[in-house]
Amino acid sequence: MIDKLAAATVRHRHVVLALGLLLVGVNAAASGPASIVGQRLLILGSLAALILAIVVMGVRPACLVVQPQIPAFATPGPAWTVFFALGYLGPASTRIDALARSTRQGTLSAFDVVFDVLWVGLAALVVAWAWRGHGVRLHPYGVRLTWALGSRTVPWEALLVPQIPSAADRRLWLGMRITEPQLVRRRGIPQSRGATRRDNIDAGFLAAVIGHYVAHPEHRAAIGSEAEYARLLAALPGRG
Repeated sequence: MIDKLAAATVRHRHVVLALGLLLVGVNAAASGPASIVGQRLLILGSLAALILAIVVMGVRPACLVVQPQIPAFATPGPAWTVFFALGYLGPASTRIDALARSTRQGTLSAFDVVFDVLWVGLAALVVAWAWRGHGVRLHPYGVRLTWALGSRTVPWEALLVPQIPSAADRRLWLGMRITEPQLVRRRGIPQSRGATRRDNIDAGFLAAVIGHYVAHPEHRAAIGSEAEYARLLAALPGRG
């Protein structure tokens, strides 16, 4: 049940997030008792969303998304970030409402402006993070890790076969054995120098896929095609 919920949330994350933003907008435009009721409902919804974020954080499917238009194989966007963004929208809406009320009453202070703008800005960053589904992409030229503030690209030539983590290893990062760090390209503020995210995919599966392309450079050019993904699954131990 949880797996299906997480998969459906990832697949329709744009619709889910758009509905959340719509509710915030409607509540911000409301006034009087309607606004109070709306705020309470948003807070309750935010609490429920945060609980769901914690629950689905442990869902890590052993699959990749085929993106022939890029081309790339991508990890599924983590469902927990969508629920986390929804959970953050409730408090953000409260700050927007407080800012508008202070403006109408003429009690707005410089501290209120700075605090509320930072809070809403952080909410926008969280929503953008969930909207884009940042994660790991395997390209013909290497492995690319993206997040809201930056990216890091490691060419295949700079990688060794990663160690397969044990099933008991629940860390959020998969260590990458980089032999030539000078080849690594970074943009913005990358999250980690020597590891890649594994919070939205089975770590053993991801390590096996990366190891396969490190060991078989002849197949890298086909990354991103349905035929290559089918061949990859058949070639992986225990999948064929």
